[in-house]
Amino acid sequence: MGTVIDSHFLALTAIVTVAYQFLFFLITALLKFDKVTDFAGSTNFIILAVLTLVLKGNWHFRQVVLTLLVVIWGLRLALFLLMRILQWGEDRRFDEMRSNLGKLAIFWTFQAVWVWTVSLPVTVVNASDRDPSLQAQDIIGWIMWSVGVTVEATADQQKLTFKNSPENRGKWCNVGLWKYTRHPNYFGEIFLWWGIFVASTPVLEGAEWLVILGPIFLTLSLLFVSGIPLLEESADKKFGNVAGYRIYKKATSPLIPLPPVVYGNLPLWFKTTFLFEFPLYNRNLPQEGSNWYKTSRGESSDGLKMD
Repeated sequence: MGTVIDSHFLALTAIVTVAYQFLFFLITALLKFDKVTDFAGSTNFIILAVLTLVLKGNWHFRQVVLTLLVVIWGLRLALFLLMRILQWGEDRRFDEMRSNLGKLAIFWTFQAVWVWTVSLPVTVVNASDRDPSLQAQDIIGWIMWSVGVTVEATADQQKLTFKNSPENRGKWCNVGLWKYTRHPNYFGEIFLWWGIFVASTPVLEGAEWLVILGPIFLTLSLLFVSGIPLLEESADKKFGNVAGYRIYKKATSPLIPLPPVVYGNLPLWFKTTFLFEFPLYNRNLPQEGSNWYKTSRGESSDGLKMD
């Protein structure tokens, strides 16, 4: 099929993304129903990948594979997040947004930018007429995607199982992959999208290499904006006065999986420079004062033993 709006489908995918996210923004704003937020984000990736593949109509092997990878990832994540939020109830991220239309609009705008930008490698590959033979980058990228999606899915299931156990109520997850990184699901997501970018490189020419902005945007967002900082802040407020949590945090990598015995003995400058242990991840961690000492001994702030 012919070109639609522009040769790389950039304008088309932008229009589709904005329209799709705006629809769910209206649902959230008017009905105060925010259980479909993550579902809207994940399924938007699927729509863009399939739409660009079908509209171009080349059906090159590389295009089909990359589209399938996005569809598999998107369906798995969308269904998991939808079932989780339906099980757990309201999305706490929206506690301050439900009555603030401006903040809600900013969130949905960011989500639209996120979907469109991160989808760039697949969008440009599907829009291309070039079909070079399979190269090492293809295999490496597919392996990276396989590792990333396996880590993400495993981490999600481990945390869900952990939180659904009554005996773990009020505890932080430190089982399975969560022993080796505080955010294994984010590591998996970042790794798989860098894999998709690597697998797209045999097709890229000239300015098309700017699609690297996709995985870069995702990585920076999770590291500094909507991912790790928010979860670290939440966990620090809940468990910051618990000695075991502070030990876990000091000995466990924020993103890249490493044995605690290794990570815990690394110097702070090395962690900050090479392993993403940024100061903002500790800005809400309570200082180790007298109150922390009592809590670490199993006492409340008034000196009483806690159950």
